[in-house]
Amino acid sequence: MLTLDYANCLSDRVGPHGVDPADLDASGEAREALSGLTRRLNESRGRGWERWRDLHRDPMRSDHLGAIKPLVERMRGKFDNLVVLGIGGSALGNIALQGALNPSTYNLHDPRSAAGKRSAPRLFIVDNVDPYYFSSVLELCQATDPKLERTLFNVISKSGETAETAAQFMVIRDLLKKHGRKGPEHVVAVTDPAKGTMRQICNSEGYSTLPVPDGVGGRFSVLSPVGLFSAAMCGIDIEGLLDGAASMDEPTTRDNFLKNPAAMIAFLLVELGTRKGKVNHVMMPYANGLYLLADWFRQLWAESLGKKSDLQGDTVYAGFTPIKALGTTDQHSQVQLYREGPNDKVFCFVELEDAGFASRDVRIPTGLGVEAIAYLEGKSMATLLNAEKRATEYALLESQRPNFTIRFPKLDAFHVGQFIYLWEMVTAYAGLLLNIDAYDQPAVELGKQATFGLMGRAGYEKHLRAVNAALAPTGYVIGS
Repeated sequence: MLTLDYANCLSDRVGPHGVDPADLDASGEAREALSGLTRRLNESRGRGWERWRDLHRDPMRSDHLGAIKPLVERMRGKFDNLVVLGIGGSALGNIALQGALNPSTYNLHDPRSAAGKRSAPRLFIVDNVDPYYFSSVLELCQATDPKLERTLFNVISKSGETAETAAQFMVIRDLLKKHGRKGPEHVVAVTDPAKGTMRQICNSEGYSTLPVPDGVGGRFSVLSPVGLFSAAMCGIDIEGLLDGAASMDEPTTRDNFLKNPAAMIAFLLVELGTRKGKVNHVMMPYANGLYLLADWFRQLWAESLGKKSDLQGDTVYAGFTPIKALGTTDQHSQVQLYREGPNDKVFCFVELEDAGFASRDVRIPTGLGVEAIAYLEGKSMATLLNAEKRATEYALLESQRPNFTIRFPKLDAFHVGQFIYLWEMVTAYAGLLLNIDAYDQPAVELGKQATFGLMGRAGYEKHLRAVNAALAPTGYVIGS
């Protein structure tokens, strides 16, 4: 199991900037309040927007695996490139899984084995409409596959009307047709199983489809076909991911919050954020493979908790700002600020135990003969990395900066699944503690509507007028 060490968030370690250990008394107010939230979560699971909590349980698990695995098997060895078209929750989870569970050099491997076939394709996740970025991915695919015979496109959109993904898809569809490629052989859509624009297109053109499950919002969808299809295509153990999530289910529903890691993390972060002014939450993995999980966390934490109004409609401006950093890289770019800047942060270290590097560790040679660095000789890189983490933890503690550590025994699908489900449950608890709806995102809608207006979509003319009025030219521009 993952382990959680939260001692550095307590006042006996960081003084007035930490939580009083007395507040963790098993018979105190926090225990009673969190027990009540646990009961509420146990009652609401599987209903409304909490269907994500059942993705690792039957029948959803069996249904999804039963659809994904035969499709992946049918496509095995046929494609050198897999291009995922999606944005936000339709991309960040896929990126995190690939970053954690395949090597960083994955796309540099020879696309064909000695037998002339590649068991898993290169993966490109196009999560922006930057034309330079998009066209460069297509150019790379076509450099070795000019007619896109061996390139598969995975479009992810529940409605089909998200402007960014719709634009990408329209370009791809046209490109495939120009090369005489049939959509059913080169497009897999993850979309609403029954309705929506993308569903209509898929039914018309005969694309293979997988479901975006009802009641599973984008930022909670990585353990659904949204994230599992591309992962399976790239050789990731998707059953292991679901097994890991399942193993974290029971611990995160324990009534005693001292033994419930999700309730404990949520309590500490909300308490430190609302009562101690620690409104910035830094996730700092100490392994490159864990770094992109911090990107996934940022959307989950920001979009779920950043709310103007509480459940009663009162203005509260809830939420905390998620920040990502990488150890040891950001020890040399951020820690000066973290130690001597505003004491408004809580730090979540994510650490991989030395044993977790066993198959990839690098031993530092002996015999250089330079006294100043002789202390490194014979040590391993993993030992050095974890020493750097412990040293940074100590330095933050000396500056009374609260922090906690989540520790992976090894980096595999099982433990990544645990991490994902843990943070989804932390978010559910934090939403209740803040008395806000963690599942809506009303502030995102205005930007979408303004985009529709600017791009000429009928019915959104008032948004175009509003944008042009608000952003009218002024004299506050320098340059020509």
